[in-house]
Amino acid sequence: MTVVAEFVEVESGKRDDRPQLAAALAACRLHRATLLIAKLDRLSRSVRTLSALMDSGVDFRCTDNPHANRLTLHLMAAMAEYERDMISQRTKAALAAAKARGVRLGNPNGAEHLRAGCREAVAASAAARKKRALTDATELEPMLVEIGLERSNAELARQLNARGIPAPSGGVWRAGQVRRVLLRCASSA
Repeated sequence: MTVVAEFVEVESGKRDDRPQLAAALAACRLHRATLLIAKLDRLSRSVRTLSALMDSGVDFRCTDNPHANRLTLHLMAAMAEYERDMISQRTKAALAAAKARGVRLGNPNGAEHLRAGCREAVAASAAARKKRALTDATELEPMLVEIGLERSNAELARQLNARGIPAPSGGVWRAGQVRRVLLRCASSA
């Protein structure tokens, strides 16, 4: 047996949107390989998701029960789904009981500890978006020169749309967007 690739996912088995699982399935289809899973309840705690995986055309095995057949896997998935629901109910009941006793739930400081990092992230995001907009404007500048900078912004927008060049947001060009591109080109010169 040869290992083609290894994928590690930290998502809950409760969730259906699992990027690493999707990548692993794609790799298995590409190499016609068998998906090897450490534990079935880590793969999915949903009978529906497990059924979809069984019907996906990818063969898979679980190391915690390597000889399991379709029936066994369905039963184990049903038990895992039931346990998931029971864990949720017990957690909600325990939190409700603690709240009834007067225990204050959650972080007493709220999101205060996140604010400093949030400001830095917002600044970094703005800098990245500004850099990307300047790069896009610089790449578009030769096309605008070819069309003719003496034209109005509205005419430039019409010409860009006619040539099939998508606007920064992916839609159609408007005069205001062309004006901002021209201002960025002028400021970078």
